[in-house]
Amino acid sequence: MVFAPRVPYNDLPPLPPRVEIETKAVLKKVASAGRSLAELKGLGATIPNQSILVNSLVLREAKASSEIENIVTTNDALFKAFTAKSSKIDPATKEVLQYREALWEGFKELKKRGLMTTNLFIKMVQTIVRNRAGIRVLPGTAIKNTKTGEVLYTPPLGEGVIREKLKNLEEYIHGNDETDTLIKLAIIHYQFEAIHPFYDGNGRTGRIINSLFLVQKGLLDLPVLYLSKYIIGNKSDYYTLLRAVTSKGEWEKWILYMLDAIENTATETRDKIVSIRNLIDQTVETGKKKLPSKVYSKELIELLFYQPYTKAQTLVDAGVAERKTAAVYLRELEKAGVLRSRKSGKEVLFLNVKLFHLLSK
Repeated sequence: MVFAPRVPYNDLPPLPPRVEIETKAVLKKVASAGRSLAELKGLGATIPNQSILVNSLVLREAKASSEIENIVTTNDALFKAFTAKSSKIDPATKEVLQYREALWEGFKELKKRGLMTTNLFIKMVQTIVRNRAGIRVLPGTAIKNTKTGEVLYTPPLGEGVIREKLKNLEEYIHGNDETDTLIKLAIIHYQFEAIHPFYDGNGRTGRIINSLFLVQKGLLDLPVLYLSKYIIGNKSDYYTLLRAVTSKGEWEKWILYMLDAIENTATETRDKIVSIRNLIDQTVETGKKKLPSKVYSKELIELLFYQPYTKAQTLVDAGVAERKTAAVYLRELEKAGVLRSRKSGKEVLFLNVKLFHLLSK
């Protein structure tokens, strides 16, 4: 069939693709991407408390993934909103925090049930966009060139059609075929974006699915591989190659792009983890040398790495200090050069300056 951008693509072919996808070039790239991913998985286990890693990296991903959708906030506004008690959070920052919440919800649900389903996708997108819209039922959705207004793609139309295609996607996700997991990830990502099941939040939901799929298949223990930064850096290629699969059936170039994204992101994330781990070790040594013995504890230092901003209540909630002494501990850390205090409304927040700069790069 001839692809018609203005016509709803109800003829989107089901999975698996009916063409050769494990080409020589693809298999060669799978090998190198797989090695990088395995190194990332192994290195993640060296962080003393892995929730430190997830909290830190999820915030970076939430910001980058939302930026692709032109939802832009600053690192400082995001990190501060994550810790401060305030209702005065700008809409862009709220959307980024909602993305983070959706990712965590998806991860917990996956660990609980072991399945990635349409209901899970709906639950995540509803958290991202904060409405109950669910699957598209109305016409009018089209992907357009933002500069010219030209319609580039019209996704399938009709709730029944969309649900049928999502059911096929579920079956492919959970199928025990011999296709390499990383190749399947590229195919799954294309198919979800082509189905475009929701009015809003499709891109962000699709990028969460990428990370959860790697966890489901045991290639990662935690959802710490996020492709958004790579996509931002190669945005034109991303959309061009997506469209080429639809209009020309060019799977190989798309799969190679996604494998390159996985390899580059795994390497960059691995380096980030090394930097976080080294910074934790350096801060432990600083704490031992400069903090009073009654203040210093390894648990206190680790707590400073859950997110860039900390406050007295954080220490109380973690059982590290009582209310009367929590503020004293944070002031001692400020004297030691580890933290820097900042006013946020009626609260005093304490910024882990080096972690902030590390996560902002």
